[in-house]
Amino acid sequence: MTQNRAPTPPKIQGWCPGALRPMESGDGWVVRVRPLAGRLSPAQARGLAQIAQAHGNGLIDVSARANVQLRGISSMTSHGAVVAALRALGLLDDNAEGEAQRNVILTPFWEHGDGAFDLAQALSAALTDPAAPRLPGKFGFAVDLGAAPVLRAVAADIRLERAPGGVLVFAASAPSGAMVPAARAVQTALDLAQWFIDTGGISPDGRGRMARHLASGAALPPAFCAHPIAPAAPFAPQLGLTGQGALVALEFGQMTAQVLTALADLGPLRITPWRMVLIEGAQALPDSAALITAPDDPRLRITACTGAPACPQAQGATRDLARRLAPHVPQGQMLHLSGCAKGCAHPALADLTLTATPQGFDLVRGGRAGDTPSHRHLSMPQILQALHAP
Repeated sequence: MTQNRAPTPPKIQGWCPGALRPMESGDGWVVRVRPLAGRLSPAQARGLAQIAQAHGNGLIDVSARANVQLRGISSMTSHGAVVAALRALGLLDDNAEGEAQRNVILTPFWEHGDGAFDLAQALSAALTDPAAPRLPGKFGFAVDLGAAPVLRAVAADIRLERAPGGVLVFAASAPSGAMVPAARAVQTALDLAQWFIDTGGISPDGRGRMARHLASGAALPPAFCAHPIAPAAPFAPQLGLTGQGALVALEFGQMTAQVLTALADLGPLRITPWRMVLIEGAQALPDSAALITAPDDPRLRITACTGAPACPQAQGATRDLARRLAPHVPQGQMLHLSGCAKGCAHPALADLTLTATPQGFDLVRGGRAGDTPSHRHLSMPQILQALHAP
């Protein structure tokens, strides 16, 4: 009877951890640090590594929202010391409410002097103002002001992109947006956020996302229907040297404090939403076995959450299995390995998704972790067979 019991539905928190509002996990408190515009100075990166070593388990995650998470913070007593250290590094917001609002992802390929970093800073400051719209905890902004968009596949509710004539501000999933001068882009984004609130985008439980709101029939203001959004070519980040520095990847988006310290010695760091780090100004790739630098590394074809036992909601371990499966993932496909049906590590569609259950792993093709699987309760040999099936 117990073997056939349905898995307990995962608890949906509806909010993301922060530095001032940590989240309890299986390995202690998770403290999420949101570097301003996704950039860490060498001193800030070294300081984070020291905090992770002194007050946590020494493991540091890079999230899909281009944030940095310290894991294993042992107690609220340690959390107080972490808060003090983060404040000294200039990595702390004034309060938890402002911190929760400052969900801004900036393209890591910005250039000094192109205005993108300044705009992301200005938007972040505006969102933490007490007069700013009070948005749901997962509501986010993407500042994508490069020559071509690179963040279209990254989850965001309001997007700002460079276009002929200024900055195009538009709602996620909308076919059109508002074209404004760069000096008005922040206020225009805030106006769109306020419209989202005023038209019922936030549900009674405090949650809400822009795409779902538009799908429910909400009609955008005329200003945001004036300029069609041009389609963008699919973007996949390529490891190696770029015009801004060296782009390297982390296995499953996680590194140790020692690795972060070594990266800090190479220059300022730009945190990306692809669980990669761009070493600003670097002229050569670092030689480290702890980093992924080869574009054909099979681990780049797989995404895996923390899994059991570090996550209390996970129905099974994920990381060791992911390492075993990576060489078997077909070229050109991506496998998402999730410890539960929430799919935190990759909320979007994946070519293949393995979701842990008490009876084994379920396989979903072309869907998400919580979708109906095509195969249930697979063992390791069955998983390998399914991965190679047409």
